[in-house]
Amino acid sequence: MEPAIFFTVLLYLFSLSHGTAPALATSATTTQQQQRTLPLGGHRPAVAGIAGSKKYEGSSDLVHLRYHMGPVLSSPISINLIWYGRWPLAHQAVIRDFLHSISDASAPSPSVHQWWSTVALYTDQTGANITRSISIAREVYDPLCSRGTALTRLSIQQVIADAVAAHHLPVDHRNGVYLVLTARDVTVQDFCRAVCGFHYFTFPSIVGHTLPYAWVGNSGRQCPDVCAYPFAVPSYMAGTAAMSPPNGDAGVDGMVSVIGHELAELSSNPLVNAWYAGEDPTAPTEIGDLCEGVYGTGGGGGYTGQVSSDGGGRKYNVNGKGGRRFLLQWLWSPVLKACAGPNAVN
Repeated sequence: MEPAIFFTVLLYLFSLSHGTAPALATSATTTQQQQRTLPLGGHRPAVAGIAGSKKYEGSSDLVHLRYHMGPVLSSPISINLIWYGRWPLAHQAVIRDFLHSISDASAPSPSVHQWWSTVALYTDQTGANITRSISIAREVYDPLCSRGTALTRLSIQQVIADAVAAHHLPVDHRNGVYLVLTARDVTVQDFCRAVCGFHYFTFPSIVGHTLPYAWVGNSGRQCPDVCAYPFAVPSYMAGTAAMSPPNGDAGVDGMVSVIGHELAELSSNPLVNAWYAGEDPTAPTEIGDLCEGVYGTGGGGGYTGQVSSDGGGRKYNVNGKGGRRFLLQWLWSPVLKACAGPNAVN
C-alpha cells in the first residue's frame, strides 16, 4: 500500500519473492491468500539503467502485468460489511462515506470516483469492464468479538460464515463482496508484521460457498507507523514528518487507503486468475502493489508525491461524498502502463 520508477521495480521484485506467502500451513489452498504488502519506506538502493515516463509515476517496461483469462467484477458490486469489534460511530462514518464515494460522480475533481476510473479500465475476456457501481448492501456488527480478539486467516472466514448462517448477510454469488473490518484492539494473523489487509475468496468447507472477500484492520493502536503511513512514519525514516490525516484519525484514514487498495485488487483479480504480474498465482503482484506509497506526481523513494492540504494542514488527494476528503494510493493503469491518479500534475 512506490515510487518513481526505481522503487516501483524494486517493490515489484520484492513482492514476487516476499509479499504474498501466508504463514498458514493447514491447507494447500490457504497458501494462496492474497496480502497487501507493507510500506517499505524509501531506503532502497537505486536500480540503474531503467528508463521511464516522467509524466506517470513508476512507468517501466519491466512491469509485465498480464491478464490470465479469469473473471473480473463487472456486475454492480454489493458490499456486505462486517464491523468486528467496537467501532466508534465517527470512524464508521468515514469508511462508509468512502465506499459511497466510489460511485458518486458529484464530488469535485480530483475525486474518489475518478480514482476508481483506473480500476474500471480493466476488462475480462469478453471485453466487459470492471463496474463503476459500488454500494453497501448490508452491515453486521459484532462488538463482542464472537470469534475472539485474536483472529487467523481461517477464523476471518468463520466470521463471514457465522453472518451467512445466521442470515444476517445474504449469499450473493453475482454481486456480493464481503468486507471484514477489525477494530484497533483486534489482532490478526500476520497483521503489522506482513500484511495490513488482504483479499481472497471463501472456502466452501468453511462458508459453504466461494465468495470474494477482503479483510482490513485498524492499525491505529498496534502499528500506525507500518499500516497507517504516511499519517505515521517508521523510526528509521528520520527527518520525515507524519502527515495530518484528512479525517482526524491516523488508523481510520490509513484504513481507507488499504480498503481502496484491496477493493481494486479484488475487483481485478477476484479468483486469483485474472490481472496480476508474475508467473506464480500464489505470489502475484497486483494493480495496487505496483504503486505502493505513490499518492501524487513525483511519488517514490519514501516521498508520497504532490498532495493537497486543507486549511487545517490535513493532507488529501481526492474529494469524496458530502465534502469528505481522503488520501488514496495510486493504481496501475493498463492503458498508461504506469501508476495513475486523478490528482496527477502534468
